[in-house]
Amino acid sequence: MDLNKIRKKAVEIARTGGNSTLEYFNKPIDVVFKDDDSPVTVADQHAEEIIREEIIKHFPGHGIIGEEFGVENGNSNVVWVIDPIDGTQSFIHKFPIYTTLIGVLVDGIPRVGVIYAPALNEMVSASVGDGCYLNGEKVKVRECSDLSKATLLTTDVAHIYKHNFGKSFEELLSSVRIHRTWGDAYGHLMVATGRADIMFDPILKVWDAAALLPVITEAGGSYTDVKGKETIDTGNAISTNPTLKSEILAFFD
Repeated sequence: MDLNKIRKKAVEIARTGGNSTLEYFNKPIDVVFKDDDSPVTVADQHAEEIIREEIIKHFPGHGIIGEEFGVENGNSNVVWVIDPIDGTQSFIHKFPIYTTLIGVLVDGIPRVGVIYAPALNEMVSASVGDGCYLNGEKVKVRECSDLSKATLLTTDVAHIYKHNFGKSFEELLSSVRIHRTWGDAYGHLMVATGRADIMFDPILKVWDAAALLPVITEAGGSYTDVKGKETIDTGNAISTNPTLKSEILAFFD
């Protein structure tokens, strides 16, 4: 299987789907709240419909898992995992760091990842063995070996406490140079492109995580859950560089 070929097509599909959200961005839009209290808009649904159509057109035998419309052909050995708008709160508040995510699983393992920020025109993509790219240029995580000089990113701090990571987070926070909430998938993009050193996500669904693991690892970074397991299935994640990894994970023991 040519993963790099799939990556390039995933980039095209993410751009097509992601750009459709710009028709709604920074404009009045109705918001509906799902059963889990997460927001959804017509922009999310429209983008996922477009992405699904493109995947089916180019890869009719592949499966799809999407945040808005569920599972299709889920028994395929190749499954595309879609989050049409990751960071919907940013989107509805007219803040441009929302992203469109596409991950491709081969036999259940994340092998291709795309993070696209349409409002910023930043396209990060990776396939296993081929490196990580920002708008076509190869990128790597930043070489930071001193936690006291590190930049830590998170999304909603309230979720950190809600999911019982408060003490660990406070200890980590007191050890770094600076903390900002440039979060959701964009925070992981910042780590992959060498603009931040740590991104901590206390809660993730599979469509949030599938694109992130190959992007971070192909950028030379570490993507694990708080127990140090490289996975997209346990609902939390830390992206960082390999040098800081052990020191960070020690806060979550």
